[in-house]
Amino acid sequence: MAAKTKSFEDRLEQLETLVTRMEEGGMALSAALKDYEAGVRLVRELNAELDAADKKMLELRSGQPVPMEDAP
Repeated sequence: MAAKTKSFEDRLEQLETLVTRMEEGGMALSAALKDYEAGVRLVRELNAELDAADKKMLELRSGQPVPMEDAP
């Protein structure tokens, strides 16, 4: 059975948890680095999803497909 992809909101909450944990400090360097890497991955995924949603909204408003480089 394929693993279900987490929702945008679930991944955002996971990112917030990672940030909070790193801000609290007291972590071993290796653990902090692992959390940082996971956070960077999540930020990239979330930004890509937001960009896709923004592009879709532009398409819906204009009725025309919008090339990604023209999207804000």
